[in-house]
Amino acid sequence: MATNIRFEEGDQLYVTVTHPATPVSGNPVRYGQRPGVALTDEKADGKTTVKFDGVASFSVKGIDQSGNSAVAEGDILYYVDGDTPNLSKKNTGVRFGYAAGAVSSAATATIDVIIGY
Repeated sequence: MATNIRFEEGDQLYVTVTHPATPVSGNPVRYGQRPGVALTDEKADGKTTVKFDGVASFSVKGIDQSGNSAVAEGDILYYVDGDTPNLSKKNTGVRFGYAAGAVSSAATATIDVIIGY
């Protein structure tokens, strides 16, 4: 095996996330261009344990860059820093994953999201 491997599994890392400023366990987060879910609240050193794959339930809004737009299963979701909730079909954000549920146009609902792409 290669001697330079630091972590056998890289799906969970202790990192300083890019957004949000103070992550809380269960939040969708962004680590540069990489999507994930915070497994822990941010610690005193500014770091958080983040899972970068799997499926998690998140709040998603039925909008895209043009306005109201329903979310269908399989749609690509994006993380937009300035939006609440952060996840929608707005392709002006960072690609986050795929919808595993549906959200009506203009509505906000909690659905399963497949993290990554």
